[in-house]
Parts: sequence; C-alpha cells; structure tokens
Amino acid sequence: MLPVVHVVIAPDSFKGSLTAEAAARAIADGIARVRPEVEVVLRPVADGGEGTVAAALWAGFRPEPVTVTGPDGRPREALLALRPGVAVLELATAAGLGLARPAPLTATTRGVGELIVAALDHGVSRIVLGIGGSATTDGGAGMLQALGVRLLDADGRDVPAGGGGLRSLARADATGLDPRLAGVELVVASDVDNPLTGPSGAAHVFGPQKGAAPDEVRTLDAALARYAAVLARDLGVDVADVPGAGGAGGTAAGALAVGGRVVSGAGLVCDLMGVSDVLRGARLAVTGEGALDEQTLHGKAPAEVAARAGAAGVPCLALAGVVRLPVERLRAAGFRAAHGLAEIEPDVDRCRAEAARLLPELTARVIGGLLPPPAAR
Repeated sequence: MLPVVHVVIAPDSFKGSLTAEAAARAIADGIARVRPEVEVVLRPVADGGEGTVAAALWAGFRPEPVTVTGPDGRPREALLALRPGVAVLELATAAGLGLARPAPLTATTRGVGELIVAALDHGVSRIVLGIGGSATTDGGAGMLQALGVRLLDADGRDVPAGGGGLRSLARADATGLDPRLAGVELVVASDVDNPLTGPSGAAHVFGPQKGAAPDEVRTLDAALARYAAVLARDLGVDVADVPGAGGAGGTAAGALAVGGRVVSGAGLVCDLMGVSDVLRGARLAVTGEGALDEQTLHGKAPAEVAARAGAAGVPCLALAGVVRLPVERLRAAGFRAAHGLAEIEPDVDRCRAEAARLLPELTARVIGGLLPPPAAR
C-alpha cells in the first residue's frame, strides 16, 4: 500500500551528465532535504534507446552478458535483461555509436541479430529491442544475416557488411531464417517516425551524425532503397515508407521484414516500469531530461510521463538542464511547471559537469510549492 502522500520520480537520463537512475536519486535527495516525510517512488525511464536495458533491470529483470559482433566486426560485451518469457535488449550495447570509430558505409548490426539469437536461446516468447544510439545505417541487414537471412549479390555471394554493401544486393533468401522467430513477438521500441529512405529517411537525417559525408549519405540512401525493393520482392514485406522504419539507420526496417512491429519506446518502457500503476494516488510526478525542447514533445520519455500523470489526475513537474519551451507549450503537453539547472548555474558547461550537485538543489528550491503542506502532528 502506497502512502497517502507520495511522489513518483520518473526521469530519463541527462545525456552526458546523469543516467536516468542517477537523476532519479538526485531528485529524491532534493525532496528529502525539504520534505523528508514524503515517500518517493523511483521509476527511471527511457525512450527506447540507451537506458532501456537499465530500466528493465530496475524493474526486476536479471542481467545476462553476451559476447557479440560490434559495429566494426570486433567482439563486444553486450547485455540482455531477462525475466520468464521476456527479453529486453538494446542496440546501443551491440552496435552503438560509442563502440567504434565512425564507419558509415561498413558499420554492421550483426551483433544485434546475435543478441536476438541469444534471447531465443533462453526460450522467450517476447523480445523488446530498444534501437536508439546506433552507429549503423545498414537497414538492419547485419541483424538479418545473423538471424539466417542470406543477402546475396548477382553472383550469389553474401554482400559485404554495412549499408555500403547493400549497393550490390540482388536477392534475399529467408529459407534459413531462425524458425524460432515465428513463435516470438518482436517489439521494436523507437522514438522516431522517419521512413527508411528519402529526405526524411535514415541516411539523410541520421547519417551525418554517424560520420557520413554528403556523398556517403547519397550512397547509403540509394543502397537502402535497393534493399527495400529486394525485401519487398523476395520477402513480401514493403518497408520503404513505413513510419519509423528509418529508426537506428533502418534497423527497424530489418525487424519489420521478419515480423517485428515498431512501437513508442517511451510508452513501452513506462509499461515495463509500471509507471501508470504507481501514479495512482500520487500527489506529484517528477520527470525530466537534459534539455526540454521540441524533441521532448515528439515521443520522448518526459512527455509520456506527463501524459500518464495527466490521465491519473496527478500534476507533473519537469526538471532539466535547460528549458527551451515556452510556458504555454509546456502546459499544453501536461507539465504543471518546468525548471532548469540554468536557473542556478547559468554556465551550461558547468551544469553538465555538476548536474549531480545542482539537481538536488534545484529540486529542493521548487518542490515545496507543488506539494501539500506537511500534516500537523
């Protein structure tokens, strides 16, 4: 039974400063400084990218290390989160930007497929794949190859690794696809709605972030278009214009090709964490991330928490490094109030470096006006 006065603390990470868990603990510390009698319920969240596995572990899943192929072909240690029947995995641990030097034409998602195989080896019936933070633009081709799909050139040879290798793709053969996938629900958690190709597609929008020069962006976009056409012809799945198929360099498209479905990452993580359940009877929800800006309102975790708080009739406070949205936009999105670390420390670089010290201080300053007064003794 939750106490009459409790606060749900459900932030995302403050990128480059605090993990979601560290941010939640810092906020709890700030509340304890001024209202030690208030019970806090911590639910650090994520939007389907980095932090998804950490959120699952917080929710009671157990960790399982797995050695997989990294984006550059070298072995990497990745992690599954497991509980009976369900596995949660994170692309970033197998094919993430921080795992290798930028190699936009050759970076592969093979390790992601190997993570899925490891999950299948545990006999799960549901696999949740968080796909943010990728170093790849291969359309999930490496992932499909690890799962048993042959991607062949005109001479019947396997195409080279990476998005650049798809330029020579002539045929896809799924006869060797791991049969266990047929009995598994594959859910892709994403926070983008970009299609696979075109001006809003994986190569043009995300390729430059992964080191792709303008000519490489054009090469990758054409290669992904070829890939989509071959998948449609040989596998009978049209992924070219599906909203969200461009997520993680098109990894979402590869998952769609083998029966996966794309869902809101933030919503899925909030479900895993039981956020709606703990909001019942709460007096306040506190969420946040590094920057509250336009992206926050398009599928990010703080907006999801605010929406769920609103549905439960609970006011929602947002805390961030910086707040870049006007009050009217914040109110329309369900935030009762929003405050940034910049209110205490105007130097943004110091805000990032000292977030662990500043976030409890900011919380202590603003929390009192949003909670009922302490009960009389």
